[in-house]
Amino acid sequence: SANVSHELKTPLSSISGFAELMKEGLVPPEKIPEFSGDIYKESLRLIGLVNDIIQLSRLDENSTQFQRAPVDLYDLGEAVIERLESVAAKQSVALHLTGEHAEILQLLKEMIYNLLDNAIKYNVPNGSATLSIHESGEHVILTVSDTGIGIPYAHQPRVFERFYRVDKSHSKEVGGTGLGLSIVKHAAAMHKARLELWSEPDAGTKITVHFDGQ
Repeated sequence: SANVSHELKTPLSSISGFAELMKEGLVPPEKIPEFSGDIYKESLRLIGLVNDIIQLSRLDENSTQFQRAPVDLYDLGEAVIERLESVAAKQSVALHLTGEHAEILQLLKEMIYNLLDNAIKYNVPNGSATLSIHESGEHVILTVSDTGIGIPYAHQPRVFERFYRVDKSHSKEVGGTGLGLSIVKHAAAMHKARLELWSEPDAGTKITVHFDGQ
């Protein structure tokens, strides 16, 4: 609760401060679009944070409803990439999808979305992020790799913790909530999948999800 309160307070304080200055007439007319833009940006950050908290709560309670029907990971990956193309373009990151069609049961779309979203946010200009899906016997392997800034070794054991950020200033700049990889971890656990992380500073990150026969 303390972590959630702190994370919610920051954007709310910014919104309140900007709005108060505008209400008191202390903002020059030419600055109003800039202040409005800041309020809008902080509002989006707040909405994203609340959505992630709701998603994690549902996973904690095991209340998310799944359809016990096969899901094609490749098709799901295509849909997520299409959803993130505009975000990637703004940061000059190329998205790629490789591999083959593979079916598993009830995968959360949020798992792929959060992995790719992180691969875009923590990338470098003109970098790339690749989603790979392969099937080996009864095993399905999903990998998201990027050419980004990487994760320092000392931080790697904690990146799946809630609200944990390697670089808080960068996370704020790109709009990170610190919950994306926690959602990935919970979704993987619900599918009895194993997570594997490889990363080197300034050399990129690769996160692999191993689905063992479902």
